[in-house]
Amino acid sequence: MFHRLIPHAVVALVLGALPLAAQERIPSHCIGLAEAPGLEVVYKAGFGDPLGPNRVRISFLYHAMFLIETPGGLSAVTDYTGHIGGGDHVPTVVTMNNSHSTHWTPNPDPRIPHVLEGWGTADFPTEHDVELGEMRVRNVHTDARGGWEGGIRRNGNSIFVFEAAGLCIGHLGHLHHEPDAAQYAAIGRLDVVMVPVDGGYTMNVATMMKVISRLRSSVVLPMHWFSGRSLDIFLEGMKDEFDIVELDQNSIELGLHDLPRRPTIIVLAPELLRGTTAPPRRPTQP
Repeated sequence: MFHRLIPHAVVALVLGALPLAAQERIPSHCIGLAEAPGLEVVYKAGFGDPLGPNRVRISFLYHAMFLIETPGGLSAVTDYTGHIGGGDHVPTVVTMNNSHSTHWTPNPDPRIPHVLEGWGTADFPTEHDVELGEMRVRNVHTDARGGWEGGIRRNGNSIFVFEAAGLCIGHLGHLHHEPDAAQYAAIGRLDVVMVPVDGGYTMNVATMMKVISRLRSSVVLPMHWFSGRSLDIFLEGMKDEFDIVELDQNSIELGLHDLPRRPTIIVLAPELLRGTTAPPRRPTQP
């Protein structure tokens, strides 16, 4: 089912606050979350605006780069390329994968407290589990095509999981294969998942649909498309199983208890911080 929402609105799914205990230690395998009524449109809030308790803001910046904010001021940037827009914001943590230059930088801002590289080797995986109080960031390795070890880079990609406000938020990175049983178990449940939808450079739509279903994700945020056509193909393939909401803005606010009953794809319009225009949707590399 397709929905078009009004301009300059942000999706917010609002119910009551979490118990205090849920804020103290975020479990590694987010499971057993309750259903909630669905989507509600409220006035738009942007980067840096105050967040209510037990909520996060997710902003689509560019290609595979998202900004995640917490009420206490923590921020994480996925597939960090070194440029997030105007101003002088320094994220608390950035994650990177190095399949292509559009997913990482060799020169991250030295002021960033936590720079998490997502690639390792067969003998030396790179394991991260960073506890930041309001947010926990961990990774699960997958393999990547190309370059080493007979065309397969063992542990060459990371799925990063961000646990905040009781939510499990996952970024699949440059995922090249369906996770195996052990990898699925390590990931746990992803309530919100950022999914590459190019249909070729990463995985085909059918396999990606299988991954999303296995993760039991309530909210899917498409990324990593190179034209409107590749995005349309993905949405067409998913429309029978998911509601589809298209927004003309780059951010949403979410809470634990306002996840939709029916899994929903939310298409955000990429934009760098402080109104800086994002580069063209078709990057020079995937």
